[in-house]
Amino acid sequence: MIKIAISKALLYFLTAALAGATMALQGGVNSALNNKLDVLLTNFIVHFSAALLLIIPVCWRYKEFTNNFRQVPWYYYSGGFLAIVITTGVIISLPPLGAARGTAAIVAAQVLTAALIDHFGILGFEKDPFTWFKMIGVLLIVAGVRIILK
Repeated sequence: MIKIAISKALLYFLTAALAGATMALQGGVNSALNNKLDVLLTNFIVHFSAALLLIIPVCWRYKEFTNNFRQVPWYYYSGGFLAIVITTGVIISLPPLGAARGTAAIVAAQVLTAALIDHFGILGFEKDPFTWFKMIGVLLIVAGVRIILK
């Protein structure tokens, strides 16, 4: 039996890559569902099915949830609203743009926003300055998006 050592950093990178690949797939699935239904119903089905899948593990693991609920800042609970914005944006934009173009635009905006979040230390992230080197990286991503959009 061969043992393979995987560093934590590589594991996190692979997990992020899996999430990215899944996001592209989800965008296609959600857009296809929207073609049969509409944006509001599609959004509801996406989030309701996710909630159903999470009810049992959440209840099993977080018996103390109600005790900790009020200790969390209110804006930390905005993820559901943000998920609706994301899902709606993907549902509306992917059919006319296509999966590659739409995802490229999403990734470019995601990286730029993430760099700004890091720069300002928003939401408790450690401040990580937006350097010229990072700016070049963002510009290369934007250039890549531009190439994909052609």
